[in-house]
Amino acid sequence: MAAPRFMLAAILAALATLAACGPTVSSGTVETSDGATLYYEECGDGSPVILLHGHSLDLRMWDEQFESFARAGHRVVRFDFRGYGKSSEQSETQQFTHAGDLVAVMDALGIERAHLVGLSMGGFVGADMLGVHPERILSATLASGNIRRSPGPSTPMDAEESARRDAEIAALRARGVDSMKHEWFEGLMRSAGSQRERMREPLRRMIDEWSAWQPLHKEVRVIVGLDAWAMIKEQRPDVPVLLVEGRSEHNRVNPSPEILRYLPRGRMVVIDDCGHMLSMERPEEFGREVLGFIGSVDNQSAGD
Repeated sequence: MAAPRFMLAAILAALATLAACGPTVSSGTVETSDGATLYYEECGDGSPVILLHGHSLDLRMWDEQFESFARAGHRVVRFDFRGYGKSSEQSETQQFTHAGDLVAVMDALGIERAHLVGLSMGGFVGADMLGVHPERILSATLASGNIRRSPGPSTPMDAEESARRDAEIAALRARGVDSMKHEWFEGLMRSAGSQRERMREPLRRMIDEWSAWQPLHKEVRVIVGLDAWAMIKEQRPDVPVLLVEGRSEHNRVNPSPEILRYLPRGRMVVIDDCGHMLSMERPEEFGREVLGFIGSVDNQSAGD
């Protein structure tokens, strides 16, 4: 017996709704060897892409790329760094690095190598990985940040730095965290180009909800920084690397980043009329550049 027309229409409508929803998203937590939990989300199938968020933000900064990269044929993972979003809080005494936590996520999800896409602090972490774990990288896209020129775990905080941080924390508490967040938000907005308004509300929401633990405490060396820089200069990792920078009136670009001297397969692209938060401000242009780069790497690997 044929199904009534209204049932057929309902089935077709349901299928259309499922198609519109995009790839199925799953989520979970990864426990690190030192007992922290890292919240992650993933969707899609194909060569793995891991999205690394910026300071004061969380995995939601990748909302414009998460499912679109999956629809382009990738297994996409995004997670909250320790101390951000839904992941564990940080501690002033427990030494860890964000790069180490990234490796823990990769191991737990069975990802041997991945395309890393990081922005700002996420770019620092991607650059750290080029130094400490290049063998885990298919490619690295470093946007608005690469090597952070700060001491790594090999240089613990001394008494002078500790005293300076005490003074900075006291000054911040006197000034007020809300005031600091407002200035930070306005600085990111000011760096942007003509499309800044599209990111205003999601950016404000994440910064408002950020705990601000990091500026209020003596953070351990979570970025490998100068330690990774020394490794990159010595090893010159043979990894495809794309630097992406935004150029606007209030966001200047260094046309010759020093790190490219030590990356035989590195290059840079610049997105005009754009500031620091490229992935949120100009997601279409950013997506085209990143997916084109990743696709070329995958195609070359398939031909080898």
